Amino acid sequence: MASTVTVALLAAAVGVTAVNYQPIPKDLSTPHQQRLAIKGPNSMSVGWNTYTKLDKPCVQYGTAANSLTSQACSTDSTTYPTSRTYSNAVTLTGLNPATTYYYKIVSTNSTVGHFLSPRTSGDKTAFNMDIVIDLGVYGADGFTTKKRDTIPTVQPELNHSTIGRLATTINDYEFIIHPGDFAYADDWYLSGNLDGKNAYEAILENFYDQLAPVAGRKAYMASPGNHEADCNEIFPGLCPQGQKNFTDFMTRFGDSNPTAFSSTSKNATAVANAKKAQALAKPPFWYSFEYGMAHVVMIDTETDFTSAPDGPGTSLNSGSFGAAGQQIAFLKADLASVDRTVTPWLIVAGHRPWYSTGSGNICSTCQTAFEDLFYQYGVDVGVFGHVHNSQRFNPVYKNNADPNGMQNPKAPMYIVAGGPGNIEGLSSVGSNYSTNVFAYADDFSFAKIKFQDANHLGVDFIRSSTGEVLDSSVLYKKHDAAFVVQS
Repeated sequence: MASTVTVALLAAAVGVTAVNYQPIPKDLSTPHQQRLAIKGPNSMSVGWNTYTKLDKPCVQYGTAANSLTSQACSTDSTTYPTSRTYSNAVTLTGLNPATTYYYKIVSTNSTVGHFLSPRTSGDKTAFNMDIVIDLGVYGADGFTTKKRDTIPTVQPELNHSTIGRLATTINDYEFIIHPGDFAYADDWYLSGNLDGKNAYEAILENFYDQLAPVAGRKAYMASPGNHEADCNEIFPGLCPQGQKNFTDFMTRFGDSNPTAFSSTSKNATAVANAKKAQALAKPPFWYSFEYGMAHVVMIDTETDFTSAPDGPGTSLNSGSFGAAGQQIAFLKADLASVDRTVTPWLIVAGHRPWYSTGSGNICSTCQTAFEDLFYQYGVDVGVFGHVHNSQRFNPVYKNNADPNGMQNPKAPMYIVAGGPGNIEGLSSVGSNYSTNVFAYADDFSFAKIKFQDANHLGVDFIRSSTGEVLDSSVLYKKHDAAFVVQS
């Protein structure tokens, strides 16, 4: 690593660059890098980037492609000094649940897209949620050695097997969660792009344009990882502005994600806890949302808890983003608000795992901060990445396997879904861990959670290049209590 940095610095000093920016359109209001998010029970946010600031970003929408009868606007068009683009966000409200809506970003050079509006909390219709973590850019600036798929409507140089599979199976899932590590633009110096500022921004533009055919069709729910803050791999003086302290991540996703949903429970305590969670949420770092049978919580494993790996005093010295103890207080209130008669399945997703095969991959401070709350409030599945492979664990608490296994355990089931692909490659599965039942690092892969009914949840791991199901399991939970509180 040190020799690579030295070479990069020497090359930069003599002006060597290898940056391949996306072409700037003649119409600077042309939308790029489109992305959707679930904003509320009856609302979706539409995000996109433009090569100029928009005084009034607007989106037209309706239930027919030729009848976009509603329009929503905002004044949300923001950037930071080293970015070539502005991030725009508009919230579409008053949506009927589980309905196909058509939308058009207002520009002289935009097209009509469509999405499925959020399912009502408690809707027992089966659906799937896909999971990608640690996903990097591929393409002309990027980090590919083999091109594996061709995606219609995506530039040929931006082919990527995981995004390709998400595109070709777009009707097989209803939304995606991505808890951390987007694009790997902070690894710009590893690719030969030695002009840090421009290389970093060019990689981001390529990645989010590449992702747009997926993220512009399905809600793409984001939370942070270490690569959104990473400046410790080069001398700080060369760290691009957008790379520092989650700057690009906050600019891109800060106004798109929800806080926490109001409770639809009949229990007054649950309603009060949900209101408390709403006040304590800090999107895009920590927040929650409900969708049909699922209550999904996105957390920040990088900052804002005791001895957080990227927090103040660490090499990255990032955050804090809330008041002292705010994230933990949010999580406790939010988990306590979950009424299993409404949303039986409780999923929590973050970046760094505390269960993993191999060595050196465990976030022990994360385990100290979060695991007891997971167990106390009966989290069903913990979703993590950071390790660049796919793993599944039997339910476990404090390193001890739950005696019930997959048949109504008290402890959460944990998965690692960090194998979609990036410049740093895949991580060897290494030595086994006692409760691990699946580990794969032979090719790029991602995960799918199948909410089958109130008692059965499937987890599949999929090989990106072929669509092959590498591992399949079903978790059974009785969910016979409205509220779970375990000692």
